[in-house]
Amino acid sequence: MRTGIATVCLSGTLKEKMQACAIAGFDGIEIFEQDLVTSPHSPEEVRKMAADLGLGLDLYQPFRDFDGVTPDLLKANLKRAEAKFNLMERLGMDTILVCSNVATATIDDDALRAGQLAELAELAGAHGVKVAYEALAWGKYVNDYEHAYRLVDMVDHPNLGTCLDSFHILSRDWDTAPIEDINAEKIFFVQVADAPKLSMDVLSWSRHYRVFPGEGQFELAKFMGHVVRAGYTGPVSLEVFNDVFRQSDTERTAVDAMRSLIWLEEQSAQWLASTSAADGTEGAAASRRRYPMELATLPKVNEPAGFNFAEVKADDTAQLEKLLGQLGFGFEGRHRTKDVQLWTMGQARVIINEQAAQDAEPAIAALGFDVDSPVIASARAQQLKAPVVARKVQADEEVFQGISAPDSTEIFLCQGSPDGTAAWTHEFGEGLEHASSAQNAVIDHVNLAQPWQHFDEAVLFYTSALALEPQPFAEVPSPSGLVRSQVMETSNGAIRLVLNLAPAQQAQTARKTYQEHIAFAVDDLVAAARSAHKRGLEFLQIPANYYEDLDARFDLEPGFLATLKELNLLYDRDANGEFLHFYTATVGSVFFEMVERRGNYDGYGAPNAPVRHAVQYDSLHRV
Repeated sequence: MRTGIATVCLSGTLKEKMQACAIAGFDGIEIFEQDLVTSPHSPEEVRKMAADLGLGLDLYQPFRDFDGVTPDLLKANLKRAEAKFNLMERLGMDTILVCSNVATATIDDDALRAGQLAELAELAGAHGVKVAYEALAWGKYVNDYEHAYRLVDMVDHPNLGTCLDSFHILSRDWDTAPIEDINAEKIFFVQVADAPKLSMDVLSWSRHYRVFPGEGQFELAKFMGHVVRAGYTGPVSLEVFNDVFRQSDTERTAVDAMRSLIWLEEQSAQWLASTSAADGTEGAAASRRRYPMELATLPKVNEPAGFNFAEVKADDTAQLEKLLGQLGFGFEGRHRTKDVQLWTMGQARVIINEQAAQDAEPAIAALGFDVDSPVIASARAQQLKAPVVARKVQADEEVFQGISAPDSTEIFLCQGSPDGTAAWTHEFGEGLEHASSAQNAVIDHVNLAQPWQHFDEAVLFYTSALALEPQPFAEVPSPSGLVRSQVMETSNGAIRLVLNLAPAQQAQTARKTYQEHIAFAVDDLVAAARSAHKRGLEFLQIPANYYEDLDARFDLEPGFLATLKELNLLYDRDANGEFLHFYTATVGSVFFEMVERRGNYDGYGAPNAPVRHAVQYDSLHRV
């Protein structure tokens, strides 16, 4: 699949955008007219720069408001078009995007539109240019891709074809199956963009909220599957208008964009394979070969089986050690060659890392996931542009496959074991004796704060590289503003990762100031809380008003309610079960949570989140 991206997707100058696209590995670019107009480089210089970078110049865009106009305006439009065709010759470009008219169309007549497009195609042919006509979702008279193609078919000129844009099609819920009926030779260009499902006017939706494939809710694999079946072989190019992307680091956004196309290519191949299987036709590989467009796939991996460990980095670790001890974790000792500690409770393992941590406040630094094959999982992540994280190891030490997440959290892919143990723990020794009767525990979920400019990137990263599924996001009120919360999890809930977008006022330094936490699941939370209380644990103090409200909502047994209040425990219940949990005080930017899931409760105590945010805010700002 030939990959492309419109320069409008990125921040920076035209030169910076082109360099970033080349570094990310794109085959070509669409030049957005404004980027060229504002560039100090001549068209000839841009052409040479693209050649030096190995980038094709695939599309010049946009040419607006051409069709459905009066004769006088048509004459002016043709003159304007000829100037652009001359410019494209200097650039060495052969395809221009012409959008259906939005502003100046006054005549709703397909015969007239076809005649005017025929004149444009004839002029384009004289300059060696192809015209890709696109139906804008908000076009005045033409807003449907099938309508646009009917006009192209009426004209029947070799220099006039259509452009299929996933946003304009999927935002209007148009059926994508008829794409297969379009003559592939008349599909001159394909643009893709994802988006969250929003209830707003389509123009504003398009201009501000498009995202890269895999970061929204559109059925892009199905869209691309129909495009492939139609026989299209040209570029598949990203056209994403997004306020955040236009303010973010250019190279990093380009890499995220490339990751999204790699992911989309794999998803499209899987869609084709699954629909072929449903139709009783050939297998996956054979079904891809039946079409002219080659779709690459990635090393296949299963979703992670569970958390292997969580790591907190800090310079001064005394408070962390005290907190873990009070929770009931046992100190298993220091690593034999590294300045790190291991603390465990059952199968919940926490590493305290003191390496390269000068003046660092405690913060979550790394997570380990149990996977079937760490090497294959790492190879997949690297093909998806994930940066590699390497750690020095000595002989007879576990070699972890590491990659870096968008928020800089290090992700280590570990060899899982059927009994949940970890072979690398033998590298630690001379810990403290601790009671063997301590509660069993596992890491239930981890909550990570995300920088505002990389939130969507993080969702795609965990979806594509680690096979986690995004759940519907929620917005939680806090004293600092709304916190957007995105749960990423495996199908069985063995991995639950919560990505939080900090309120705007904390966004610039989210990883430094916004709190994150690790939650541990135990079998008996009340017993765990009583034991922790005896060890002197400082619980997050929950207001009495919360328990009055809890009683009103759930009509709890008085003794049970009194226990909750006594121990500062929080409670939730749904049709499937119950959820008990408590929080510790915060150390640096980290706090811990202990939970107990009863029945089939699968949530996170969402109704209690505003209480936690308010109490933590008050604690941080108390004079």
